[in-house]
Amino acid sequence: MEKKQTLTNEQALEPQNIEFHVSYLDADSGRIEHEEFSDRAAAERFANAQLNDEESWAVVDVVALQPALQPGQQQGRAQQLVA
Repeated sequence: MEKKQTLTNEQALEPQNIEFHVSYLDADSGRIEHEEFSDRAAAERFANAQLNDEESWAVVDVVALQPALQPGQQQGRAQQLVA
C-alpha cells in the first residue's frame, strides 16, 4: 500500500517565500506590537518571551510573501471602481 503525504500550507511554500509575524501585547505600553522573523524557531522564542503574566498573549502567523515585480512587469490584479 502506498502512503500519501499531505503537506500543510506552510510546508508547500518555499522557505524563502514566507515570514513569521509575531503579534503580542506589550505589557509596558498596553499596545499591540508586531515583529517579523524569517525563522520559525526565532519567532516562537520571541513569542514565548512575551508571555510574562496571565494577561500577556502572543500569536505567530505564517505569511506568504509576494515576489517583487520586475521593471515593466504589470501587476496581475484588476481594480474595480465603486461609486
